[in-house]
Amino acid sequence: MNENADKYLDDLAKKVMEEIPLESPSFNFKASVMSQVTELSNNSITTYKPLISKKGWLVISILFLALIMYTLLGIQEEPTSWFDTLDLSVLSNNKLTSLLSGFSIPKTLIYAIVLFGLMFCIQVPILKNHFNQRLQN
Repeated sequence: MNENADKYLDDLAKKVMEEIPLESPSFNFKASVMSQVTELSNNSITTYKPLISKKGWLVISILFLALIMYTLLGIQEEPTSWFDTLDLSVLSNNKLTSLLSGFSIPKTLIYAIVLFGLMFCIQVPILKNHFNQRLQN
């Protein structure tokens, strides 16, 4: 019974499709669609703003140069302050520093850490560029 209903619906659909005339698009259909596409693409443009503006970089560089100038040409006298009255020998004379004083790091390990850091700094931009190109395609 289900097969008969499916056949009847199939025949009905074919008959309806034959009776309906074909519709053609309007004369300027392509132009109107393309204008809508360009409107959508113009609306979705993302403007990127830097985290630190040019004025911000200018202020940072002026402060940095002022700090360098102050340290180079600053006051020659050493004023006494409350920091000079503190006894910081407690930090250097304790059991932890005496335990760690005998510990030495092998040069091979230092070379390996430096080489790892160097390779990391080289590979990150390369991989970033690779994945950016994959996303663009």
